[in-house]
Amino acid sequence: MARSMRDIKRQIKSVQNTRQITKAMEMVAASKLRKAQEKAIAARPYAEKLKEVVSSIAAGTEGVQHPMLVSRPVKKTGYLIVTSDRGLAGGYNANILRKVTMLIAEKHKSKDEYALFVIGRKGRDFLRRREYPIVQEVTELSDAPKFADIKSIANSAVQQFVDGTYDELYVCYNQFVNAITQIPTVERLLPMDGVGNQEHHEASANYEYEPSPEGVLEVLLPKYAETLIYSAILDGKASELGAKMTAMGSATKNASKMIGELTLTYNRARQAAITQEITEIVAGANAQS
Repeated sequence: MARSMRDIKRQIKSVQNTRQITKAMEMVAASKLRKAQEKAIAARPYAEKLKEVVSSIAAGTEGVQHPMLVSRPVKKTGYLIVTSDRGLAGGYNANILRKVTMLIAEKHKSKDEYALFVIGRKGRDFLRRREYPIVQEVTELSDAPKFADIKSIANSAVQQFVDGTYDELYVCYNQFVNAITQIPTVERLLPMDGVGNQEHHEASANYEYEPSPEGVLEVLLPKYAETLIYSAILDGKASELGAKMTAMGSATKNASKMIGELTLTYNRARQAAITQEITEIVAGANAQS
């Protein structure tokens, strides 16, 4: 009985140590989440304004042609997938990877029909183990990623579409709603066949472009696409921290519950041991008398 009590006490101490760690991780994720959420929200107006400018140019110019605005027969598809480098974030990675793999299984019959750009070690390792065709990867992003950190993979994904390597590009990420809710999202980024076709486009002024509207679009469209990718990554990072905070909060509560149950078991075992000792003493005294 004494050994059993020691084991229970040792287990209580172990769970208490785990609870301290999960509580600390929850607090760290909560503090980083606020900054990540602010950054994700702040990036949206810039993307909207850039879309407005691009739409204004495309709608106000007859006969404008650009590879990023024109749909073509789909022979090959690109997917840019946003995951995390580390785990302990609940279903954050599993949800988006499940959605992407199911979509690929439905749309494609062979690996020659698609290519993957992966951000995050978890996604890279998962897809590499299953031998998915990964073209480019980025890992070790900070909790406050800068555009320079993902510029290479964003530029490559957009440029390969322009060059005709594949005929459409999807961005796959967890859309941030709040700390509890993150929505696995797959959006078609290219071609932008909706840009420039807005029925209620309002022209507040007439502009002259140098060297030409087509020249301006040539510069702005890739930047707009890269901005959307960066915005998705910021959303993904906020979702990751929110999922991590929620997961660590649940782990802390579960640890507290387990400590309570173990403490009750320990007290019962101790009470049983004391009762047994008293019984033995009484029995010994009665035997002597």
